Amino acid sequence: MKILFVMEQRVNAGSIQAVSNYVRTGAEMGHEIAMFGRPDLDFPLLRWSTEPSRFDYVVFIIESRLSWLTGLRLPRILNAVPRRRRAILDADGMYNRVITVNGYDRNHAAERDREQWLAAYGELADKVLQPTPQPLEPNVTPLLFYGYDAQSRAHPNGTAEKPFDIVHVGHNWWRWEEVGTRLLPAIERIRSLLGKICFLGLWWDAAPSWAAALGLEQAFQLDIERFRRLDIEVHPPVAYTKVIPTMSQARINLMTQRPLFRRLKLTTSKYFEIFCADTIPLVMLHPSDAELVYGPAGRELTLHGRLDEKLIEVIEHPARYTEIVNEVRSHLIRHHSYRQRVNELVSALAD
Repeated sequence: MKILFVMEQRVNAGSIQAVSNYVRTGAEMGHEIAMFGRPDLDFPLLRWSTEPSRFDYVVFIIESRLSWLTGLRLPRILNAVPRRRRAILDADGMYNRVITVNGYDRNHAAERDREQWLAAYGELADKVLQPTPQPLEPNVTPLLFYGYDAQSRAHPNGTAEKPFDIVHVGHNWWRWEEVGTRLLPAIERIRSLLGKICFLGLWWDAAPSWAAALGLEQAFQLDIERFRRLDIEVHPPVAYTKVIPTMSQARINLMTQRPLFRRLKLTTSKYFEIFCADTIPLVMLHPSDAELVYGPAGRELTLHGRLDEKLIEVIEHPARYTEIVNEVRSHLIRHHSYRQRVNELVSALAD
């Protein structure tokens, strides 16, 4: 099968890591998978094409905004590929009805905003895929989409000193409720027992200047003074090709997830990248949600309940938790490889 992905190409955010794995794994399996556009050195190893008519299916990957669509030669794509052979991956749950979680996180500010998204989706395709095992909308096809790439796993080096005890890789986008109310208080209680801590990503040092104009102040909430008081370093984001080596610089890596994604059980690239790194991943998920993806051993790697006690337990017993991490990796190889993801995508499109 020939599949063309169309998406906003961001080197340090979004689904680009997954697309790179689809291109490579698809070729190994006899499929031709490519990205719409011209070759770009910022995205090594991708296959590119500007000829949508050559492909059996086109998949639009839609994330947090629609504005990038205006820069496409959209009529050319839509005319070249019939509607029945076009699909949307709704990565951020924008197809869902208006949802607000804890009065904080949301997919749409109001119903009229959702109507704009639905109108855009309606122009692109009828088939909507979501990276969740349990979609809430009846006409959404579940497709986890993101997967575990065993080939990219960092070579473990248990004797090497690591520059950080704790690292968090991800942008400050609807994260502060979780970070500010749960994670930082836990770190504060045990800060004297921990080494260096680092947050890498956008907007951990300041909110973007355009947030207020778009009514998104809550999405970028931040208390930089608490970071300074807790001696937490803030570094800029890294390219997707450097995410796994960067995570491998810490004994523990934390994965937070915005409340909306937890409500919708949406997976992301981070679910799997964090297990490719030479580190002990701890995920801020409910244990039952972690088990859905990681298997029973995943419950042991959740930051649920007393976060400070869990962090200290992992620091003091790294060998035990490394065994648990390896058990999860074995589960990911069996159930979430990119070979399996490619087969699932092919089946979903052909259905």
